[in-house]
Order: sequence, then C-alpha cells, then structure tokens
Amino acid sequence: MSNEKTTHFGFKNVPVEQKQKYVGEVFHSVAAKYDIMNDLMSMGIHRLWKRYTIEMSGARPGQSILDLAGGTGDLTMKFSRIVGDEGQVVLSDINSSMLNVGRDKLLDHGYAGNIEYVQANAECLPFADNTFDCITIAFGLRNVTDKQKALESMTRVLKPGGRLMVLEFSKPTNPGFEKVYDRYSFSVLPMLGKLVTNDSESYRYLAESIRMHPDQKTLKHMMRKAGLDRVDYHNLTGGVVALHRGFKY
Repeated sequence: MSNEKTTHFGFKNVPVEQKQKYVGEVFHSVAAKYDIMNDLMSMGIHRLWKRYTIEMSGARPGQSILDLAGGTGDLTMKFSRIVGDEGQVVLSDINSSMLNVGRDKLLDHGYAGNIEYVQANAECLPFADNTFDCITIAFGLRNVTDKQKALESMTRVLKPGGRLMVLEFSKPTNPGFEKVYDRYSFSVLPMLGKLVTNDSESYRYLAESIRMHPDQKTLKHMMRKAGLDRVDYHNLTGGVVALHRGFKY
C-alpha cells in the first residue's frame, strides 16, 4: 500500500508535490484572458468585491502592502494610488505568466515607481519578519497546496498591528441559491472557458477548487491557528465570496 501523500486538485487526488505544477499549468493557460474571463464569470461583480477589500484594508499613504497571488494587478493598482510615493506595493504571484500579464498591464496604465514584482510561493514567502502593514490574497488561497502553512507565512511577514485580508470564493448561505450556483459553475463556466480561452478544463478545475476550499468558519479557525487575532468575515453576494480579515499582535 502506497504511503505517498496526496492532496486535492479540484475533485481529483494528486501527489502533494505535483499540485503546484498542475495549478501552474492552469494559470499559464488562462493568464492572457484572465481579466476578460473574470468580468464574464462574475458579470463584473468581482470589481465590487475587490473595492470592498480595499475599503476594509485600512491602507494609508506611506504603508507597505503585499498583494499576494495578485495576478493581473487589480488590487495593486488601487493600493499604489493609496500608499503614494512614500509607500510600496509588492505584486507577488507564484505563476510567471500571471505576473508578467500584471506587470505589463500596470506599466501600460502608467504605474511604476512604488510597485515591485516578486515571483513567490505563499507557503514560504521570501520577505523578512514584520515587513508589511497589510497583506491581501484575492482568489488565490484555494490554489495553495498547504493553506495553513501559507497563512502562517503571511502572518510572519506582517508587522505587529498589520492585517491580513483573504478574499475568496466560499459557501453560499442560501441552499436554494447554492443549487443555482452549482449549475452555473459546472455548466456555464467551462463553456465560457471553451469559448474565450479554448480551455474548458481549466475552468472546470476552478469550479471544483471552489467546492474544495474551506468554508467561512473553517477558514476563520485556520487564520486564528496561524496566530491572527480579531478574525472576522463578511459574506458577499450571499456567501458566494467571503472576505476574511485578521490582525497580527
């Protein structure tokens, strides 16, 4: 009998050391059309979820912000304006294709001076202890192999008093709505993926990964276990998405 450790990649079980490669292939495939698909999949509502995250972040001029799994830079763009010339935003992603798309997009929009780009794994962040005033990870935690290890890594690089914001798909609070959402996720999303990116399988994985992600209360417990205090969460769009927030003391 095999002792090989496995984890989930969507609904499949895969060897732990292989998940990062499989997730990487998904995002290399979808990077170029990622923004278009986000707008189509959420009917533009992802912009409101991200705006709420910015408002709850408490970001101020002069601060240091880490936009982890920051992809195409939506949050980085807004944080860059808030922290100003005296502050710094680090856009970090494990996937080089996503990071390149984000960097090109930000440069095209005239963002340069206060943004740094770092390819990094959330489980072992290459930053010193107590570096950032705020860390955001939007729609990225569910793709991490060891989520608890990643939360602990994020907590380590937060400054005392700093906050971690986790914006992620979660569990809808209304059972009737959950059924409609399931039908949409497993029928419409792969079809959109096929039409826009010629890749239905990557979007099937994304739908499956949402179902395998810890629910609101479980993630709250995990954040507390990682050493964060005053952890709370806010359900958005009926719990389709939840914003979790915790503070380091």
